[in-house]
Amino acid sequence: VQLVESGGGLVQPGGSLRLSCAVSGSIFNVYTMRWYHQAPGKERALVAGITGAGNTNYIDSVKGRFTISRDDAKNTLYLQMDSLKPEDTAVYYCNADVKGSPDGGIFTYWGQGTQVTVSS
Repeated sequence: VQLVESGGGLVQPGGSLRLSCAVSGSIFNVYTMRWYHQAPGKERALVAGITGAGNTNYIDSVKGRFTISRDDAKNTLYLQMDSLKPEDTAVYYCNADVKGSPDGGIFTYWGQGTQVTVSS
């Protein structure tokens, strides 16, 4: 199972970016999916999550600005980031709980990360 993020880049404060995370490989079902971020010198931290039923949760600092969503037909996770602030600058990672076969277990996989830089 592979997770590949895309959509990062340099944006001015107040701007928007949309991150994508495509899940591929041996997939029977994808359960909860999440976005994390890691700023320089800080630990990786959860930003938002979405269950297979579509229930979402966010950290307080991004509520009202970021929207997590998923397209299960495409096995793709998204993070719409609006009203970006310099403190949102970080490497963003996606993560997913995946069952690879009907009889297999559920394992958590990570993407390689995509850089988001918010600066004027």
